[in-house]
Formats: sequence, C-alpha cells, structure tokens
Amino acid sequence: MTDQVIIFDTTLRDGEQALKASLTVKEKLQIALALERLGVDVMEVGFPISSSGDFESVQTIARHIKNSRVCALSRALDADIDAAAEALKVAEAFRIHTFIATSALHVESKLKRSFDDVVEMAVRAVKRARRYTDDVEFSCEDAGRTGIDNICRIVEAAINAGARTVNIPDTVGYCLPTQYGAIIADVVQRVPNIHKAIISVHCHNDLGMATANSLTAVLNGARQIECTLNGIGERAGNTALEEVVMAIKTRQDMFNIDTRINTQEIHRVSQMVSQICNMPIQPNKAIVGDNAFAHSSGIHQDGMLKNKNTYEIMSPETIGLKKEKLNLTARSGRAAVKNHMSDMGYTEQDYDLDKLYQAFLHLADKKGQVFDYDLEALAFIDMQKGDEDRLTLDVITSQTLSGLPASAFVQVELDGQRINRASNGGNGPVDAVYNAILQIVGMDVKMSHYSLTAKGEGAEALGQVDIVVEYEGRRFHGVGLATDIVESSALALVHAINAIYRSQKVADVTKNLKH
Repeated sequence: MTDQVIIFDTTLRDGEQALKASLTVKEKLQIALALERLGVDVMEVGFPISSSGDFESVQTIARHIKNSRVCALSRALDADIDAAAEALKVAEAFRIHTFIATSALHVESKLKRSFDDVVEMAVRAVKRARRYTDDVEFSCEDAGRTGIDNICRIVEAAINAGARTVNIPDTVGYCLPTQYGAIIADVVQRVPNIHKAIISVHCHNDLGMATANSLTAVLNGARQIECTLNGIGERAGNTALEEVVMAIKTRQDMFNIDTRINTQEIHRVSQMVSQICNMPIQPNKAIVGDNAFAHSSGIHQDGMLKNKNTYEIMSPETIGLKKEKLNLTARSGRAAVKNHMSDMGYTEQDYDLDKLYQAFLHLADKKGQVFDYDLEALAFIDMQKGDEDRLTLDVITSQTLSGLPASAFVQVELDGQRINRASNGGNGPVDAVYNAILQIVGMDVKMSHYSLTAKGEGAEALGQVDIVVEYEGRRFHGVGLATDIVESSALALVHAINAIYRSQKVADVTKNLKH
C-alpha cells in the first residue's frame, strides 16, 4: 500500500512575505481557492498578529475554504496564538502553527535566553494552542543549525504538550541533503514519542538544496513537506511545490508514496500565482518554466520524433499544459469564450464572464484572432481588479517628437466624474501620461519598478506592464494589459491607484472600529 505525504502550502504566508508589494484580500482568496482545487492538504495563509490586513485575509480565507485545512502562523506568545485562533475560528477545521528559534545562534543572539527557557516557552505555546484546536504544529526555527540533542529534546516536549505535527526547518538553507536526511533519521530513532506526531520539513533554497533536502527527508521518515508554488519565498525562496510533487509522482520506484495533488492543475495555478504576485517564472524553471518541455537540440528533436520518452520523463499534459492554441474572432459568442475557458481548466467561479467577454470583444476588434493565451491573460487581469474601482481610464493620447518633450492627453472617470487633463514635459509618452493621471488624482507616488512582457506571440502580442509604486511608506502593485504599450502602462498605474484607494478605505474602517 502506498503511503501519503501531506502537502503543506505556505505560498500565502512565507511566499507572500517576499513580494515587492502586499496582496489584497481578494487576491489572496483567489490564490487560496486555486490551492484548494489543486488539492493541497494544508494551506498556511498568514500571520494574523502582524497586521489588521493579515488578520482579515486569514479570516476571509478560513470562511471560504472547505476541502483543505487552513493554518495560521504564530510566535510562541499568548497574544499571537489568541489572534490566530480568533481569525481561524470561522473555519470548519483549522491548524495553529507556532514556532520558536532553537539554534544556539538564535537563542543567544536573538532571544537572549537559555535553551531551558525556550523549551518552556514552546511547551506553553503548544498547550495554549491546544485550547483552540487539536491540530497544532510546532516548529523549531533554524533546526538545520541546531544540535541534534536539543532538537530531540524540544520535539519530545512539544509532542507531550499536544503538538500533532513537528516541523524541522532548514530555515536558512544551510544543510546538504545527506546532513538533513540524517537529522530526520535521528529524530525518528531518538524521540520516544515521535509515533504520536507527523514529521514536517520546511526548507529554503539559499544553496539550491530545498527540493533535494525535502525529498531526502521524506526518504528518512518525514511525511509532510512545506512548500510554495514556483518556490517563491524569503531570500532564494522555498521548496517548490511543483518540483516535489512531480518528483514523487515520476519516481514512484524510489518513494513508494503519493500526494493528494491534482497535478493537471499545476500549470494553471503556477501561472496564476506568478501573475498575481508579480513574480515572473524563469524560463528554465523545473516543471513550470517556458522551456521545461522545449527541445532545441537537433539530436533531442530527432529523438523526440521517434519516441517522446527519449528526452521527456513526464508529459506536459501531466501538469495541465495543453499544446494546442485555440483561437476566436470578434464573431465568436459568449458560449464560445466560456467553452474555451473550460477547456483550459477554468470554472465559472474563476472569472466574471460578462467582464471577460467585453474585454475579449475589445481585443478581438484590435487584433482579429484571440488565442487561448490571450483569454487567459485577460482573465488574470480581471481577477486583480477591484469590484468598486474609483478610477477608470477612458481616453489617452500621447505624442513624441524627436528632440522635444513628450505630451499627453488623458480622460478618466474619478468617482463617476469625467475629468480631462493635458500634460507636457514628459521624458517619453508613458511618463507624460503618468504625469497627467497623477495630476488628476493629486498623489505623490514614486515608481520603484516597471517591467514590460509580451503575452503571446508575434507582432500583435499583448503587452503586459507591471509596476510597483511607493505611497506613504507602502508599496502597491499595478498591472495593465493592452496591445499598445502606452495604454497598458496607463492601465497599470490606474490599477495601482485603485489599490491605494482601497487601502485607504480599509484603514478608515479599521480606525472607526477602534474608536
């Protein structure tokens, strides 16, 4: 009988911490619902004590997720644990994940305590979390650099206090696979009550070892892997979910274990996370990179034509990547758009058909044929828009003459009022348009990141602009999509400004509640 590895996804906690700009509650919920369809067993969705926004997002996700267990992180402090429980209590079932540092470096330099104190704090934290749920996970932070005697001691104490999952993280990506596997094997052999808990592993990729360490840990007795989509996370990132899942699936001869993951959802959820988080996937990324199933060498191509197994150890269809490029025209109806989205694996709950169809018609009028990747890009953009945007873009024009400053004319609607503004003196057409929009809204924002990528193929490919702006000490992500670069740039700024407006609204509501 094949054993099972629990997939613990921390894209919305550890992954989100590393982003250039924080995600909105709506964006986090969209990713959480996608993770649920992917089949993750546990999703860690935030750190409720850290901010009112994080508390709200954890609570919102906990209210909506039914088929995965929702988890929140807390330090080994009463206030943290209570906040996590309060945010999670609306869930049908939840986990509290509490942690404390255990390496000598962290205990002495950061906590400035003795190891006896740390063990006492861990036990107290687990017992307090058990007041709220019987599903408590305990982590010894920086276990990779903690002496094995201390790891075994604190793990045994945590299990006796009620922890049902014990996590042995390589927090800074320091361990080599043989070393990390030996740590897990020692825990299995030396902790007398280890049979009462699941051993979990949480590896970082600072030395490029995260996937190898996680899989070696499984071979030595670990039965939960903590990971993120596309390997996003602090510094060099976390163990990539798609890598460990497909390694286990492809090498059943070595592992003789399985996961609950629906692998045909991997490509779509990977693309969604990349889009919403503004974290591009490197082309040569294992499993989900653009080149993962490309064969350019003549010898490789010849082999592929004769037998795909010569150079492909898994098929692209296994992760939900379809090779055919469907196309639609302006004469295609709503049913055709809906059918194409269904063929790509999207359900009606994933997008607003009315909005998507209008965007599709607008694009079809401009470029004639609309392909599946165009539809997917339009759907992703729609997912990131707010339900009640205060600012919308109506008309833009720009002009650049050699040797002269650029000029622009912009027409927008702000709170239902149509406003026109002309701008002169820009460094280029995009800068001129940005100056006009910012004059209308009266905001002093600083551009910290601007990137342009082609979505699709050929001269008529959609141009996607991603920006990050700084406003009053916070960063906001904006994204725009259009066949014209200036238009997509303007849409990205409008998107970022609406995100600022929404954050101000949330802050006002929170302030009123406190008073």
